[in-house]
Amino acid sequence: MSTKKTATKTAVAVIETADRPEKIRNIALVGHSAAGKTTLVEALLAATGTIGRAGTVPEGTTVSDADPVEVAQQRSVVLSVCPLRHDDVVINLLDTPGYPDFTGELRAGLRAADAALFVVPATDDVDPITVSIWEECAALGTPRAVVVTKLDAPRASLASALAACQRVFGGDDGQAVLPLYLTVGGGPDEAPESLVGLLSQTVYDYSAGFPPKEVSLSDEVAVDGDVSTAREALIEAIINNSEDESLLDRYLGGEEIGVDVLVDDLETAVARGTFFPVIPVCASTGLGLAELLELLSGAFPSPVELDPPATMSLYGTTVEVNGCAADGPLLGEIVRTSVDPYLGRLSIVRIFSGTLVPETAVHVSGHGGESRGHPDHDTDERVGQIFSPLGTTLRPIERAVAGDICAIARLGSAETGDTVSARTAPLLIEPWEMPEPLLPVAVHAATRADEDALAKALSRLTAGDPTVRVERQAETGQLVLWCLGEAHADVVLDRLRATGAHVDTVPLRVALRETFTGEARGHGRLVKQSGGHGQYAVCDVVVSPLPRGSGVQFTDKVVGGSVPSQFISSVEKGARAQLEHGLGNDHVQIVDVLVTLVDGKAHSVDSSDAAFQMAGGLAVKDAAANGGISLLEPLATVDITVPDTHVGSVLSDLSGRRGRVTGTEPDPSAPLGMERTVVHAEVPDAELTRYAITLRSLTAGTGRFTRTFARYEVVPGNVAEALRTASTS
Repeated sequence: MSTKKTATKTAVAVIETADRPEKIRNIALVGHSAAGKTTLVEALLAATGTIGRAGTVPEGTTVSDADPVEVAQQRSVVLSVCPLRHDDVVINLLDTPGYPDFTGELRAGLRAADAALFVVPATDDVDPITVSIWEECAALGTPRAVVVTKLDAPRASLASALAACQRVFGGDDGQAVLPLYLTVGGGPDEAPESLVGLLSQTVYDYSAGFPPKEVSLSDEVAVDGDVSTAREALIEAIINNSEDESLLDRYLGGEEIGVDVLVDDLETAVARGTFFPVIPVCASTGLGLAELLELLSGAFPSPVELDPPATMSLYGTTVEVNGCAADGPLLGEIVRTSVDPYLGRLSIVRIFSGTLVPETAVHVSGHGGESRGHPDHDTDERVGQIFSPLGTTLRPIERAVAGDICAIARLGSAETGDTVSARTAPLLIEPWEMPEPLLPVAVHAATRADEDALAKALSRLTAGDPTVRVERQAETGQLVLWCLGEAHADVVLDRLRATGAHVDTVPLRVALRETFTGEARGHGRLVKQSGGHGQYAVCDVVVSPLPRGSGVQFTDKVVGGSVPSQFISSVEKGARAQLEHGLGNDHVQIVDVLVTLVDGKAHSVDSSDAAFQMAGGLAVKDAAANGGISLLEPLATVDITVPDTHVGSVLSDLSGRRGRVTGTEPDPSAPLGMERTVVHAEVPDAELTRYAITLRSLTAGTGRFTRTFARYEVVPGNVAEALRTASTS
């Protein structure tokens, strides 16, 4: 295991950055957690001389995976920014986590990027999680390309991987997803040594490593596929996406279209998001790295070609930001926040407009996250030194122009998702959509001394991870952290404990309630005489059940002033307090009842407000002893979206959870060939505490669900006692 230091490192020399947005590319690498994204980033950094030697994931020496959890688990957990320079273009590679528990970091990476590079291993089929990310990018019109990796692994097959990509990414005929290169050489247990360019018809020989040697294509070259057929399909796809309408007629007429024309049209189609090239790459041998760098710098769009996110003033009025201009108004967004042991709060910022320089006064705004424990905030702060991040290494820079990504230290109020703008013209960017955390974890400080430490740790945690929702449940008194999954929960707890807070997890308690099953009469009597001023109050009440959701209602039908009018409200206060507190040691709240005051007695001297409040509570308790009480549990409306192949398993599992299916329907957003079903059901909250984990297991990670509170319902007698015990232990 590596002993790699995790503290942020700072370099002394100021590095050169892009001087204008046209020279910047922001590209998010996406794919499942074993696709090889981090290894590919290392290979690209080493190939361009950004780092001296590529690190490895098993050794924990990679640039992007520096978090202790990432080193231990050998997978990315947080978003990492790794810039490199190629052909005078700065390419900001955003290495995103591939595990579904860290979707928040993935979406932050997509927000900061202008294009997405999908990493698909040649050893496996395209996994459903990658497909869902492709759908998200398609909905946003994000330019995309595909890299097929792990060509040196046993059972690797470029042809199989390409066919899978065309099937799930390419729509009806797959003709929008085509390779630009085919592999040459290699075998069942050997990696290919060369690529052949379908447009240039040139062989790029990597037998001696990176950079490749160019040789002419000859009949003796053993290409993995039919070059002429693949080339013809590629040219036709490029022409079909060309803005030159005469090009197709010229091609069909037999005219030889120049490679320069085809390349220009190819780059335009990629930047527009209508064509998705595939490039085979082997990070361990360097195969395809030069071709991939050429695609990243030449085909993917610069920030000036895309519109900035929707922006408004602090008062909610729409503000038009005219493109990505270095001389425009300052507008940036914090896409990741962490706490460095030496620099304090560290913010990774994507600049959408303007230029940020050190010692600048800025406005930091955060709105719309109150439901997740992020109250609205607006603060003026001063930016000190700014940095270009390379993983955990911070390199001082003199400026960050529109389109670039930089790091800022010591913004005390900054949180992930906040907007950074000029102090004189504060703006607010519409936040990106975050996944809803659906796995509750109840925690508490191990000792009283840890409570303050836990509060500070939670503040740091929520500032950096907006996917965590912190909830203090009023009825159970528990502190609940809502997470995206078990792996996410483990990371959250590790980070809390790393701050010095001793945190224990406890069983989650469900907020149960009780109600009366029928009408019951109760008598409350408080008579105390101990010399001097005593206490005297007597009241009779009738408690009747009400429909679900009615709450507690009170009325009086006192005749003849047996209870003086000034004490009727006292009886109501006492009754309501007793119902809210509950009738037993478990303190389960009583709801959906009507309390009617029908009679009572008072004393001219000893009766008081306090006495009648106590008598009102005693009367309610007596009514409960004389009548029947039912236990109520919260019920949730659940919408579950799953592939059709898993519907049976999901329905069977719901039945075992006391769920009631209310209907099913096809998912209209499902891509062709990947039919999905939406299952509508009502399920008790007690059965949903671990459902996020179960559903992922049942559906191989492809299922998702939403839940909303529906109502309270009577608990069946055969589970009432067990549920009461579990929720009050």
